[in-house]
Amino acid sequence: MPGDRLTPQDRRQIADGLAGGLTYAEIARRLSRPTSTITREVMRNGGPGAYRADQAQRAADRRVPQRRTATPAAARGDADAQGRDRHTVGQVADQLTGLLTQAGIPQMMAKVLAALYTTDSGSLTSAELVQRLQVSPASISKAVGYLEEQRLIRRERDPRRRAERYVIDNDVWYQAMVASARANALLADAARQSARTLGPATPAGVRLQNMSDFLTSVGDDLTRSAEHWRQVYTTPQPNQRE
Repeated sequence: MPGDRLTPQDRRQIADGLAGGLTYAEIARRLSRPTSTITREVMRNGGPGAYRADQAQRAADRRVPQRRTATPAAARGDADAQGRDRHTVGQVADQLTGLLTQAGIPQMMAKVLAALYTTDSGSLTSAELVQRLQVSPASISKAVGYLEEQRLIRRERDPRRRAERYVIDNDVWYQAMVASARANALLADAARQSARTLGPATPAGVRLQNMSDFLTSVGDDLTRSAEHWRQVYTTPQPNQRE
């Protein structure tokens, strides 16, 4: 196997693994490869629902001459504001997209979130997202609506461009965890009421009460943990200067 390149046989095993419902990590273990390699390969070639081994191999073959004649990113004008190769940044974003998708976030929403996370400013306009992801404005609008609802991003007005910017705050995951805990609390209350309605001693009532107890306990733990880490990250430590 030349270098770290995937072989046609590797790509067939990836396709078979995806068709069989395996995770990227499981496929990586079977091929003795890093999970990030499998994630990049799949996301670079259409994602888990569109990956085809033969098409991925042809795309890889087309990239080989480009690697041999590649010039430094800065010389190509292909570097970002921090001097990083945009292709490398894109690979990081693709890997993050795959992992967010595995975590249950829809693919387009995961792409928008990954784009924001891999931008140093932590914010992009709709037009910038369209250009960066090469998708339609409607797709961006739908994705940011979902992410706002989940408290993963917020929007703010950019007076210089007369446009809205989509922003990731430092406490984004705290807000998302708290929102999740609130949703679980509502579900726990509904399950508890349903258990009483159906009869707490009936099999259905016991099942619903167990569901309520679990969601309540985990939700309380999640909220306490989120509050703790928010204090750790936002409260200046004694050895920090003002």
